[in-house]
Amino acid sequence: MPDKTPSFIPAGRCLSTLQPTKEGVHFSAPAVRELWAGHRVRPILDFRKEDFLTIQRETAGRISISGVQDKISLRLDRNKLVPTETRGDYILKPIPLASFPMFTPDIPANEHLSMQLAGQVFGIRTAANSLVYFADGELAYITRRFDRNEDGLPLAQEDFCQLSKRSPDTAGANYKYDSSYEEVGQILKRFSPSYRIDAEKLFRVIVFNYVIGNGDAHLKNFSLLETPLGDFSLSPAYDLLSTSIHLPDETRTALDLFDGDFETESHRRNAYYKRPDFIELASRFGVSEERALQDLELFDQRKDAVVTMIERSMLSEKAKEAYRALYEDRCQAIRT
Repeated sequence: MPDKTPSFIPAGRCLSTLQPTKEGVHFSAPAVRELWAGHRVRPILDFRKEDFLTIQRETAGRISISGVQDKISLRLDRNKLVPTETRGDYILKPIPLASFPMFTPDIPANEHLSMQLAGQVFGIRTAANSLVYFADGELAYITRRFDRNEDGLPLAQEDFCQLSKRSPDTAGANYKYDSSYEEVGQILKRFSPSYRIDAEKLFRVIVFNYVIGNGDAHLKNFSLLETPLGDFSLSPAYDLLSTSIHLPDETRTALDLFDGDFETESHRRNAYYKRPDFIELASRFGVSEERALQDLELFDQRKDAVVTMIERSMLSEKAKEAYRALYEDRCQAIRT
């Protein structure tokens, strides 16, 4: 039977897919299957945000999750999500403790919306994800780990810093950003046997990040994942969010599009990336101009679906306006 919906949870909406559901049903059938592996999971955790901070301190340095955002590892135990130090299946990210210039409380909803847009609207393979609530009603973002096989055993995963042997020791404090998307393609070509297919996927992710205003898509946010055949291909996308609505003065991209000092004539005239820049990047990836144009035009063609999902999202009204305005501005940028 459907659960009675607490007052702080929007009724009639899947907390994962954002699609309409019956009253008291928090997760649609696809979400139950892909996110919870068929289990019936309540969207309210048994611990508070205050408890999260204690758990994070106690497990600091023992959970192998990269990045600096506040997060802990969870596993399912009798259909409940419980913190764990080992063999976690989920990563939980709350509203960050650090304060950002704009919309800090909207960060979990931002990442969730961005990941759902990527997967549902633009066909980008993403890590399964959702929103959940702490026991005190505060919103948090949760994602299922994809570096596990069907038996729960770990799959090898290497991000593009690891693949290019970059670390603070070898490349300095800016090691994640001292690169270009052209080099990301070169690294992919070196390590992926299915490069031609992966290059097209990579190109769409890069354009998606640009259009939603993700100015933090650095080298560690791209990975290769072990396949059942024992080789490697581009992993599902993760850590997608519109950073620019929180940091309005940040650069449009985390990395330059091209190596060295190269810039297109369009970039020399406009000082920001437009359609010719992405066509050139696609060419350097070996992606045809026809395919690149199809991808670029997709963002205009599916704008209505994007706006609909923004409205269904858990963002605040002001954050929805900012997300929508930024999306429309970037669509304009890649239109010509």
